[in-house]
Amino acid sequence: MSRKVVCVVGPTGCGKTKMGVLLAKRFHGEVVSCDSMQIYRGMVIGTAAPTEEEMDGVAHHMVGVVDPGENYSVACYARDAAKCVDDILSRGKLPIIVGGTGLYLDALLKGHGFAEGQKDSALRAELEDRMARCGEDVLLEELRDIDPDCASHLHAADHKRIIRALEVYYETGKTMTQHNLETQRVPMRYEPVYIGLAYEDREEMKRIIDLRVDQMVENGLFEEVRTLLDHGVSRTSTAFAAIGYKEALAYLDGSSSREAAIEEIKLRSRQYAKRQLTWLRRNQVIHWYYWKKTRDFSDCLSFSTEIITNNGVC
Repeated sequence: MSRKVVCVVGPTGCGKTKMGVLLAKRFHGEVVSCDSMQIYRGMVIGTAAPTEEEMDGVAHHMVGVVDPGENYSVACYARDAAKCVDDILSRGKLPIIVGGTGLYLDALLKGHGFAEGQKDSALRAELEDRMARCGEDVLLEELRDIDPDCASHLHAADHKRIIRALEVYYETGKTMTQHNLETQRVPMRYEPVYIGLAYEDREEMKRIIDLRVDQMVENGLFEEVRTLLDHGVSRTSTAFAAIGYKEALAYLDGSSSREAAIEEIKLRSRQYAKRQLTWLRRNQVIHWYYWKKTRDFSDCLSFSTEIITNNGVC
């Protein structure tokens, strides 16, 4: 069975959803979302999850599949998305992986030995309790003694990764650095061909992102967050850490004005787009297509078709 897949990547607001659908139609494929927040049910507006109209009859996977109260990890995503990809391949279709969450995409494509840990384990509960009692700096210092290389890449506020790195060490006897080095030597699960979308002019990207946020608010972003709260989703859930939802919570709680919340969402979204590009730029095999003032999807489809065909995907 072929292990070839197409990955449509790029920063937020760059047209990945539409391009994924066009490629799926062109190459008899199905879309697998690679967005760390589109996985949650009821979080449609703020995550820009594809609507039925935008899907245009193309099957989409990993959209709205997890309860927003669940603590869903990158390892869970890699496991569940791989089942979707394998099923698509087994039916002779082409998986089109669409999204901008680089860590999730890497975990899915590499597909080996991702250190997950047990989310309800006594060890994790103990580490979380120690974090709460002793503070983040104490656990980060502990990690420095065990795995200085890993610790050097983490900020004290990155609680989850600090706890996970300690958890991996205490469960396996291997540091996270050792684990990562070992898995890098294992062949990738899939053979990806990357199509990258970006703006030729960074100022145009910022303008589009701002317009996108305004449209989200107009479509009912704040009302969506209020509905999630009314349905019992905790304010401390991972889902509410998403850009747009955290700022909307501040407005609904009265700690921010509506205007300030909107401006904060725009700022955080622009910053996130920059981080996405930084992550993707490390990948030297992405074939980039740069939008000008007008997004020409027909030309981009022709460009992508040539790349995909030349790489022996279809």
